[in-house]
Amino acid sequence: MTIAAEVNVDQVLAAVPSGQFIAGEFVPTGRSFPVLNPATGEVLTEVSDAGPDQARAAMDAACAAGPDWAATDPRTRAELLRRVFDLVTERQHTFAALMTLEMGKPLAEALGEVAYGAEFLRWFSEEACRIEGRWSTAPSGGNRIVTMKQPVGPVYAITPWNFPLAMGTRKIGPALAAGCTVVIKPASATPLTMLYLMQAFADAGLPAGVLNCVVSSRSREVSEPILADPRLRKLTFTGSTEVGRSLLVQASNNVLRTSMELGGNAPFLVLGDADVDAAVKGAMVAKFRNNGEACTAANRFYVHRDVVEQFTRKLVAATEQLVPGPGIEEGTTLGPLVDQATLDKVAELTDDAVAKGARTLTGGARLDRPGFFFAPTVLGDVPRDARLLTEEIFGPVAPIVVVDDDDEAVALANDTEFGLMAYVYGRDIGRAMRVVERLESGMVGLNTGLVSNPAAPFGGVKQSGLGREGSHEGLEEYLETKYVGLTL
Repeated sequence: MTIAAEVNVDQVLAAVPSGQFIAGEFVPTGRSFPVLNPATGEVLTEVSDAGPDQARAAMDAACAAGPDWAATDPRTRAELLRRVFDLVTERQHTFAALMTLEMGKPLAEALGEVAYGAEFLRWFSEEACRIEGRWSTAPSGGNRIVTMKQPVGPVYAITPWNFPLAMGTRKIGPALAAGCTVVIKPASATPLTMLYLMQAFADAGLPAGVLNCVVSSRSREVSEPILADPRLRKLTFTGSTEVGRSLLVQASNNVLRTSMELGGNAPFLVLGDADVDAAVKGAMVAKFRNNGEACTAANRFYVHRDVVEQFTRKLVAATEQLVPGPGIEEGTTLGPLVDQATLDKVAELTDDAVAKGARTLTGGARLDRPGFFFAPTVLGDVPRDARLLTEEIFGPVAPIVVVDDDDEAVALANDTEFGLMAYVYGRDIGRAMRVVERLESGMVGLNTGLVSNPAAPFGGVKQSGLGREGSHEGLEEYLETKYVGLTL
């Protein structure tokens, strides 16, 4: 079997190292768990399954390596990250193939994630040498105020399945740049990409213990001893709000620094003066990129009555041009959902909306083929009590709600516990900016359907999370400020 007639699947899987990455070595555990191919529902391969013993060993390794890594010259840390960036770029086709095989996204999108994920390594390699303190005179005039930035300490990073590479590099990059050591745990559905990334770090000359990876089908059993360890100083998590709340409770026991990138319910506002063609183009990216499985995915479309007929007609036409299929096949533009539970949830939310009066304009059902496929869907006349307006869909379903003015659109957009991402389309920039300023969201795409960028701060408000990743702010999440009062 080949990927796009170029990459051999057996060779791709053979590139993934076996075992847990602890103290610079891949360590076997004596047990394994299966990784499924969502395009077929069949077992793709099996990987080593970590338990509490491996979790403790990884934490021991990170703590042992901590002092030396914190004392390492910033330039040395920077050059290590740059070498890994180069290796990931050189191995982009294997990384992309692994992501497509274990997660389902089309190969072209997987290659896009490799470029995006690698960029966090390059960005933070550059930021490593820009960690600064300050010197100032106290207002009273006698003393001097000196501040310095120091690494927060050992980090536990938990990453999701939907962006198997980028969610890892977005945490590893700033942590290592700041001088922290890391234990990372990828999602059990998509461990292959992260294990292959560990190989790149090893090949780049990473000192033993600076970065450790535990892969497990038993997340709670693995996380508990790490979170309970008094030596841990930082928890960073990307995933659901429900799990994030639970982790925050556990983190409170040791008063850990936390970064939480949690669930979303992104509104997509099409104002009455919007360029409809541009809005449809942006909607296709915001809704269907990554099979709709993104926390930033447009979840609710609030479209002004003046343009709703035109927008809906063109969105349906564009949606019907999507080609569902296995991501490894050329021409595929929409892959399968990650697993059966996700497929069931998308179908359940769609059925609920239709039962309450929504019209199915295209799609609306599972596809009759192996794997976890749901047809790309557009729903019109969606009632306000439909569950998919309040719950994260995480699938290729676009529900459209008609609004009469900007005030109504903003009120509906803000009527959620989430506040990660929002989108606004309008020609009058002044009008659009007034809408943007009123939205309760950590990020807004104004006349664009894609805002993620390693140089920009990523994060939400309300129950969409705490802290920011990427940009200068992302590095600060892994640094403590120490103040020194100095009398001359």
